[in-house]
Amino acid sequence: MGEFPFSSPVRIPVRFRPLAALSVAAVSVALLAGCSSSPEPTDTASPDSSALCDAKLPSGAASDAVEAEGEVGEVPTVSFSAPLEIEDIQSTVLVEGDGEQVSDGDLVNVAFVGLDAETATELGSVGYTESEVLPQQISAQSSIGAFLGCATVGTRVAVTLPADESTGSGAQVYVLDLLDIVPTAAWGEEQEPVEGMPTVELAEDGAPTVTLPEGDAPTEYQLAVLKQGDGTTIAEGDAVLVQYQGVSWNTGEVFDQSWGSAPATFTTTQVVPGFADALVGQQVGSQVIAVLPPAVAYGEGEINDDDLVGQTLVFVVDILGAQHVPTE
Repeated sequence: MGEFPFSSPVRIPVRFRPLAALSVAAVSVALLAGCSSSPEPTDTASPDSSALCDAKLPSGAASDAVEAEGEVGEVPTVSFSAPLEIEDIQSTVLVEGDGEQVSDGDLVNVAFVGLDAETATELGSVGYTESEVLPQQISAQSSIGAFLGCATVGTRVAVTLPADESTGSGAQVYVLDLLDIVPTAAWGEEQEPVEGMPTVELAEDGAPTVTLPEGDAPTEYQLAVLKQGDGTTIAEGDAVLVQYQGVSWNTGEVFDQSWGSAPATFTTTQVVPGFADALVGQQVGSQVIAVLPPAVAYGEGEINDDDLVGQTLVFVVDILGAQHVPTE
């Protein structure tokens, strides 16, 4: 599983690492990959958040020296006495949020601003503008988990990173805002079903079960919105974070899905035309269903289960996030 709906005839895993070309944020993600710490968990930790609480980096003199003015969710004005001596990775809570506490495996929206520890020069910021970055999955093993632990929405932390000789990067300071928790299924308003289209029933967690109508497979492309979201509109070339399920009309079987694993991340240019057409122009939070005849799927020809050539495909897609591609 996890190969479709990519357009290449060579199978490419759909769940590759998130598209984190996030300027300064990408640096911190790379440097903190695999880091860990073991502060004492809080008394209020739930069973599914205790490991995440344990993963929180400890604070220290360097991170405690960082101040940030401004509201959480807006680019802060960060100050510290430069040069700031940083010997190890630290994280200090600057603002404790009053929202929901995150749990291991949650999808979260975060925003960063980064500064050079030697000069206090701002390196850049990311995530403070809508659809500038995809939602990230927080876990005890992730860099975001090390930054935040089992924080509550609205939390702001200061993170200090020592210089890394292997990459030639100098010491850096980051301020990270935890903006919100993203649902793992589409949250838009339910729409009336379209007559003649496959029907969809949803499990409690949002996983779909598709029932195909009787009769021959359609010869024309079909698209319907099952839930109408209210988020940003996806443009051609955007990166997206989705839950999806693919069903073969020819066999009635599910041939691929993200459900049961993790939401998938890819750009709209990496998928077959019919799948891309189901995404472009839709709003984040929506759920759509698309019926793809072979011409906009994997091509006409003798039906083959291995590469889906000749098959009519049905995709149910929950759109959870989008990252816009910068324009010239």
